Amino acid sequence: MSSLSPDQYVADVHQIDLAALRVGGVRGLFLDLDNTILPRDTNEVPPALRAWVSELSVLGFRVCLVSNNWHERVRIVAGDLGLDLVAKAMKPFPFAFWRASRLIGLATRECAVVGDQLFTDILGGKLIGATTVLVQPLSVVDLPHTLLLRRVEARIMKGQKPQVPVPDE
Repeated sequence: MSSLSPDQYVADVHQIDLAALRVGGVRGLFLDLDNTILPRDTNEVPPALRAWVSELSVLGFRVCLVSNNWHERVRIVAGDLGLDLVAKAMKPFPFAFWRASRLIGLATRECAVVGDQLFTDILGGKLIGATTVLVQPLSVVDLPHTLLLRRVEARIMKGQKPQVPVPDE
């Protein structure tokens, strides 16, 4: 099931090996919102997330929030973080990723899709030829259909654990 196998699997976005992404030719990130960068149903952006998004810019990454969510909160969070946004994405279909690609001015193969779900984020990223990064969900609270899919995802991942970053020496 290579179309559901992430290129990186980490505990949270702060653990993403950004240097490895750069070496692999990644220049842009398509970030999921719910349970990827923020727990579901919160607009509160913690300082650590704000600092991480700022670091992405300093490192030269172009970033777009790509969310299946369509509620006002996605616009609030995107605006608060200063990110481009594609809402109502209908992931894993590629249309929103293509739109996000145009917004940040990069080809999809130059981007990484970062998200908490195999069947939306990772599959969508694979369909567009992007690098994929799976993060553990930030909350156990989710929509009923997502909770059902999480059970299937757990079987696919067969107990795999997130990669632990190697400390700099």
